[in-house]
Amino acid sequence: MPSESEIKSKFWKTLKSDRTIMLGVEGSGEARPMTAQVEGDDERGPIWFFGSKDTDLVQQIGEGSAGVGYFAAKDHNLFAGVNGELTLVSDRATIDRLWNPFVAAWYEGKDDPKLQLIRFDPEHAHIWLNESSVFAGIKMLLGKDPKKEYGDKVADVPLS
Repeated sequence: MPSESEIKSKFWKTLKSDRTIMLGVEGSGEARPMTAQVEGDDERGPIWFFGSKDTDLVQQIGEGSAGVGYFAAKDHNLFAGVNGELTLVSDRATIDRLWNPFVAAWYEGKDDPKLQLIRFDPEHAHIWLNESSVFAGIKMLLGKDPKKEYGDKVADVPLS
């Protein structure tokens, strides 16, 4: 049974490798897929995104908004709902530091007038670790109840 700390670490490790979050402003009823960038080994954030000024998301953030992110690992072994603060940032040093060929494919360069850096400071997450149904079936054959163990793989964790 993993500890809360282990579940939190697995979230950050998985987010760094899988990187796609459905990101939205709390209460808007909308979320859009965004590529997350997490720097270093810090398990607190911030999580950075490159967005476009002409999108609903950027316009909804405005001067700063409560944000929500929904994450599913590529192999579906981890799911998370994350709450935090979204802010729009205009910092050339951060843009330079985070810029990469994948970001460059979406913009006309670092000076693109539509380019908007988004900062997500996560505060809390509800994280689920998931086993495949094959493992659950094997546990049932061995007389174990996979539902009981599943409860030990869910954590509400502070991320700030």
